[in-house]
Amino acid sequence: MKKFWIVFCLGLILVGLFIGCARKEKLAKADPAHIQNQLNKLAPVNIGADLSGMSGSARKTIDKLVEAAQVMDELFLRQVYSENLNIRETLRASKDPSNSLYLEYFTIMFGPFDRLDEDKPFIGTTPEPAGANYYPEDMTKEEFESWVADHPGDKEAFEGNFTLIRRKDDSLLVAIPYSEAYKELLEPASKLLEEAALITENVSLMRYLTSRATAFRTNDYFQSDIDWMDLEGLIEVVIGPYEVYEDNLFGYKAAFEAFVCVVDQAESEKLSELAQYLNDMEANLPIPAKHKNLDRGTESPIKVVNEVFTAGDTKAGVQTTAFVLPNDERVREIKGSKKVMLKNVMNAKFEKCWVPIVNTVMDSSQLPYVSFDAYFTHTLMHEISHSLGPGNITLKDGSQTTVNKALKELYSTIEEAKADILGVYNTQFMIDKGVFPQELEKQIYCSYLGGTFRSVRFGIQEAHGRGMMLQYNYLTEKGAYSYDDSTKRFRVNLDKVKDAVKELAHDLLMIEAEGNYDGASEMIEKYGVMTAVMQGALDRLSHVPVDIRPIYTIEQK
Repeated sequence: MKKFWIVFCLGLILVGLFIGCARKEKLAKADPAHIQNQLNKLAPVNIGADLSGMSGSARKTIDKLVEAAQVMDELFLRQVYSENLNIRETLRASKDPSNSLYLEYFTIMFGPFDRLDEDKPFIGTTPEPAGANYYPEDMTKEEFESWVADHPGDKEAFEGNFTLIRRKDDSLLVAIPYSEAYKELLEPASKLLEEAALITENVSLMRYLTSRATAFRTNDYFQSDIDWMDLEGLIEVVIGPYEVYEDNLFGYKAAFEAFVCVVDQAESEKLSELAQYLNDMEANLPIPAKHKNLDRGTESPIKVVNEVFTAGDTKAGVQTTAFVLPNDERVREIKGSKKVMLKNVMNAKFEKCWVPIVNTVMDSSQLPYVSFDAYFTHTLMHEISHSLGPGNITLKDGSQTTVNKALKELYSTIEEAKADILGVYNTQFMIDKGVFPQELEKQIYCSYLGGTFRSVRFGIQEAHGRGMMLQYNYLTEKGAYSYDDSTKRFRVNLDKVKDAVKELAHDLLMIEAEGNYDGASEMIEKYGVMTAVMQGALDRLSHVPVDIRPIYTIEQK
């Protein structure tokens, strides 16, 4: 009898496992033809840098850094969605050959949500959680805010960039530091950074890698951000949790990412002169003087690099062309920020995406004014503009906070729109000062309009796309842009665009200066919406790749 029950129980277990596997095999999935079409929107491009002139130690250092960066891929995958590991395991274990297509797209998107199609699920039917995997999926904004109001001692940890919020005993909420929550991955990442630090002959790089390894273990990133600002030499690397775009619930939680790059020293030296104009640009902002941040750190290294490898948040879906870090206002107040331009990525995007877009939608008479130099310059000035304007602010009730905490989940959209429009505004300022050539003036406005269509194609659910849609609608309302229905093409009204750019820059900066959440919401609701004219233009661009898909040559080797 005992044997019977043992066999019976084992049978139930096997049946349960079989049913579970069958359910995994039968994950609801989008049509494979649709997935292939989505993959076709990403043009494959070899991305890498010439490492042949590097010393043996520098080459070995880069290999270690790429290994550490690959850990950031695993960390970010866990941050995006609680079911990501299960879905990946199911796809990898599947005997259905068609699932290799879904695994390929899942890997690019870092989850089952299509970043090229309003984050709609292409595997399963569960909508993307607004708070990603940073919060309990059943937690509401109201529950979080009520908890913080009732437990003021938890406020700093709950709103911090480097904690997860989890449930304890089904009802209590607790904040868990990244260093504890992700210890199984952060510890090997720390060791890889320490191994790289022992190999490199660059003292500033050794210092940064050592302090960043410590930060992974302590959850305190301040000193390593300071050390990153002082990084010199041929290798440019940044690794850790930075951007908050993935947190659509509050915009508090930072996602893991990494860049491993080689510095283009000649191009970097050409741009170093711009750093001396930061205070001039701040003083020229179209807002009252009391909101200008003239005491912020003035160190502002600008580096042009070629990307060797990227990982995590910055690798998901649409590829990053430039970045400005760190985001910690304490570091910015002391040291300023660093702007890094990914030239090989920018070149690839311009050739594969930008040129065919403008040839399709822009007025032919303005096509001669679209140039890579203007695109590169605007991207640079966009990144510089992230470090301008309000940072630490005082609200009307007298409380002290930062812009991102005041604007919560709306911050990313408003900040990206601010940096975009200030990128144009500040380029005009530098032209007027004689730093940039006069012939850049028409190029910057026409190239900027051309870039609108590229950004909006990423989807207006995403901060960059929504921010660009906001700008397009605002500037159109002000008469800066016009559309010819007979030719289906767009043009810049050069006699109106300067004033319109200044007005929009003012409005966005004041929202940030006042921490005006309601004002941000109203602006996004009014202007951050798709129009029939824009949708028609996007439909005509179906033949053009939306973005590039990097194939890293260092991985091939």
